[in-house]
Amino acid sequence: MRRRLTLLFGALCLLAPPVQAELTFGLVAPLSGPAASLGNGMRQGIEAHFAEVNAAGGVHGAELTLLARDDQYEPLRAAPETRRLIEEDEMLAAIGNVGTPTAIVTIPLHNQYQTLLYGAFTGAGVLRRDPPDRHVINYRASYVQETAAMVEGLLEAGIAPEEIAFFTQNDGFGDAGYIGGVRALASHGFEDAGQLAHGRFTRSTRNVHQALATILQAPVMPRAIIMVGTYGPVADFIREARQDLPETLFLNVSFVGSQALVDELGALAEDVIITQVVPPLDAELPGVVAYREALEAHGNGASPDFISLEGYLAAALFVKGLEAAGPAPDREALVDALLGLGEVDLGLGEPLRLGRGDHQASDAVWPTIIRDGGFEPVDWSTLAR
Repeated sequence: MRRRLTLLFGALCLLAPPVQAELTFGLVAPLSGPAASLGNGMRQGIEAHFAEVNAAGGVHGAELTLLARDDQYEPLRAAPETRRLIEEDEMLAAIGNVGTPTAIVTIPLHNQYQTLLYGAFTGAGVLRRDPPDRHVINYRASYVQETAAMVEGLLEAGIAPEEIAFFTQNDGFGDAGYIGGVRALASHGFEDAGQLAHGRFTRSTRNVHQALATILQAPVMPRAIIMVGTYGPVADFIREARQDLPETLFLNVSFVGSQALVDELGALAEDVIITQVVPPLDAELPGVVAYREALEAHGNGASPDFISLEGYLAAALFVKGLEAAGPAPDREALVDALLGLGEVDLGLGEPLRLGRGDHQASDAVWPTIIRDGGFEPVDWSTLAR
């Protein structure tokens, strides 16, 4: 009887479908609240790539799963959600987290638990230390690089350094962009960059009136304002500032949420400049074409935007690391594999690079200008005219 039961059990095992291995990853981001479009955009892009990878059999036969947790862009929510993902859900790594103030409180947890924070949607310096934190790896260009591209372009357009002002969020995110802009101006020999008009506003509010008043009191009326904030307060600021500064240029870093800003401002978004850290959405580059196809197949009707494109491309590079890490990788093996990738061609016109001393894959910045609700490359040489 025992032999018959053993044979029967063996036959049932052969008939039953195999249990597919699973690799679990986490995302801590604003999925609700005033910055929700940023978190949901990153989630959408990552899940689109994970879905196409899973449809092709996964990575070494393992299915990729993303556990998304809502921190509402608040550090006091980000830290416990991160801890739960590490301790209870045993995620292999975090991918695509959103925000600087939230990264400031979660990076120590990633270092403590030796668990990777990869591809965060922020260009802040806290994720780009020298030497780099082993367990922090970035996909995108930094805010220093974005604001440097702005300053270079404004000077090319004939705008003098003293004609530039800043409008920033009053926290680590705003500080990162402001410091980048000041450094870029200083690199061109302008020693008084720290004295330029600088209006600030509080995170998760839309109280921009005092910031605008500060800028309007500048001794030299600004012809350009570099802005570091999310789309809601930025839209309110531009809407009000256009009444007093109709000829002023408004420039934003990529974190603003480009499409959300257009949706908020409507026709008032015309000629607003946004630096992007991914190629144009309509580019015929193989990597962007693959994104559009994946979004159409797995995006539940979502339209292409710069945020989900960044999530998709970051996930595509991440999967290259997973493949290199071999079957059933642990947390350290994944870090080693990513940092051992060297040059990787994702079909973006130039290769991405990761290495032991280089934890940022891309340095590229694409300045765009809003025209008729769309995004075009900036021609700085004709801009001021």
